[in-house]
Amino acid sequence: MKTRLAVLGSTGSIGRQTLEVVDAYPDHFDVVALAAGHNIVLLQQQIDRYRPQIVSVARDEDRALVQARTVLAGEDGLIAAATAPEVDLVVVATSGHQAIRPTLAAIAAGKTIALANKETVVCAGELIVAEARRRGVQIRPIDSEHSGIWQCLSVPHRREELARVTLTASGGPFRDTPLSRLEQVTAAEALAHPVWKMGSKITVDSATLMNKGLEVIEAHWLFDLPFEQIDVLIHPQSIVHALVTFRDGSVLAQLACPDMRLPIQYALVYPERLPAACQPLDLGAVSRLEFAPPDLERFPALQLAREAGQAGSTYPTVLSSADEVAVAAFLRGELRFTDIARVVRDVLERHQAPGGPLTLEHIAEADGWARAEARRRIQQARFVGGASRLPRQR
Repeated sequence: MKTRLAVLGSTGSIGRQTLEVVDAYPDHFDVVALAAGHNIVLLQQQIDRYRPQIVSVARDEDRALVQARTVLAGEDGLIAAATAPEVDLVVVATSGHQAIRPTLAAIAAGKTIALANKETVVCAGELIVAEARRRGVQIRPIDSEHSGIWQCLSVPHRREELARVTLTASGGPFRDTPLSRLEQVTAAEALAHPVWKMGSKITVDSATLMNKGLEVIEAHWLFDLPFEQIDVLIHPQSIVHALVTFRDGSVLAQLACPDMRLPIQYALVYPERLPAACQPLDLGAVSRLEFAPPDLERFPALQLAREAGQAGSTYPTVLSSADEVAVAAFLRGELRFTDIARVVRDVLERHQAPGGPLTLEHIAEADGWARAEARRRIQQARFVGGASRLPRQR
């Protein structure tokens, strides 16, 4: 029997690669629902190819531009696509916070979740994981690092035998750039990732290492681990995606070529392992594997993310929202690269979390406040004589 898919974010990088896996194994999948943002031309091409029953677009005014059986829009459209009775598995590949409610709705409807959206777990992990446990729903991570941890932890073990897990990071394009030059690096340089082909936001986050900080928070929720048991190592080759260390000193590692189609495929067909849609890893051709601890002076965003995760409540939402605004300003030329972390830090320092249990309303309020506060700080950071007014990282 074919697995029936809903792909949220079908025109983005992960969504497109998900459909490449579908193309490689057409006898394994049916695409029931597609949801996309503003790339209507590509979405229509996907509709013509996969003939989904439900399509959702970001804006109501775009519905008339799409020819499909059922066309919906906005959050309601995402929820309808994610909860359609015909859907077995929901690929959550949208960017930003818009996937939180659709993911919760899909879990409530008993759908298996293949998760690529970081913000969903970063901001609402407390709610998402609790609901998944209550419903008996499996969340399968698509991020290569979390997929690696998931695969390593599949080896039988007792909880007390686990010592730590380690996420790896390539270090991005500025891993070896002199610290004195980081204030002058351009958006084009930040977008030139040495290994991965990704969207602009996550590529800049990779350059600041904010993406790895968000992944630390994700790992905390996805694998029920204290932050003290989650490490990060710089690994420029991006061959080792994750390591799991047990108390006897044994270390298990998941290695693969840096191709997102592999973790996507694993999440779609688990527990099967089908022949890879990408080239297998040839260790004989790998000259070396390097590892180093991250330099927190170079990558202050990593420590900011860890502190926000440990603070909990709405602090991770503020972190994520402020970062999104700051990265967008950097890409527009309104901030220096090094000001991204400064803006996020300043917004976090001004935040006061609400009391009581975390709710969707708390998350929405913190999101709106953080975005407004970040924009205010960016306005204050206008450059005078080539220098930013923002204070340097303490």
